[in-house]
Amino acid sequence: MNTPRHRSTLLAVAGTALVLSLTACQSDGDTASPAAPEATVAATAVSAQPAGDKGTGTSGTAGSADSAHSTGSKDSAGSTGSSGSSGSAGTTGSTGSTGERASASAPLCTAGDVTVSAATQDGPPYTHIVLTAKNTSRHTCRLTGFPHIQFLESHKQDVPAVAKSKPATPVVLTAGAPAYALVKLSDGGMDEDVEPVSAFSVTLENDPTVISVTAPGSEGIAVDPAKALTGYWTPELRNGADDF
Repeated sequence: MNTPRHRSTLLAVAGTALVLSLTACQSDGDTASPAAPEATVAATAVSAQPAGDKGTGTSGTAGSADSAHSTGSKDSAGSTGSSGSSGSAGTTGSTGSTGERASASAPLCTAGDVTVSAATQDGPPYTHIVLTAKNTSRHTCRLTGFPHIQFLESHKQDVPAVAKSKPATPVVLTAGAPAYALVKLSDGGMDEDVEPVSAFSVTLENDPTVISVTAPGSEGIAVDPAKALTGYWTPELRNGADDF
């Protein structure tokens, strides 16, 4: 008769144990859930430490990020190609400018640097001659202006120069190079007041040294002082280019 009562008692005890067990599990779950924010705070605190703190493993990560950032900066700033483009600009300006500076830096030709000779131009009547100034020195020099010519002792004025014959660029003579000047003697008319000339004097721009030039031909040349003209020194023989 006592057996059913005993079973009822056991069932009641088991039920009570189950309820206590469930309550304990629920308590554990409630207790564990607040721990999560603490872990988050701890993780946040670690990541917020300075990258220079060797005590944390986060510094290595931060260092890598910094390295990657600085590398990116070099890549974006270094369009080393864009800085290289300035080189091409320098090269471009460089060739023309360098040539002009070299011409400007060459010393002026003096009477000791050149030999001046004369030859007739075209056929008779010989109304023009060509002066040739050859650089007989061993260095480059600049021949500026025009030849200052005096044909006759009775006419001390220099022969006038023709402005339109002036070259656009400076005449730079390397060693052995010539320059030319076309000179008009007369109009070639029968009624002109001409005088025979067997030799005449030439001086260069900025050099008063007199160069004696022998007139071409066995009988010399016939000069009308009122009609005589001279062109500027040019690097090439301008045959017929100067209409004077």
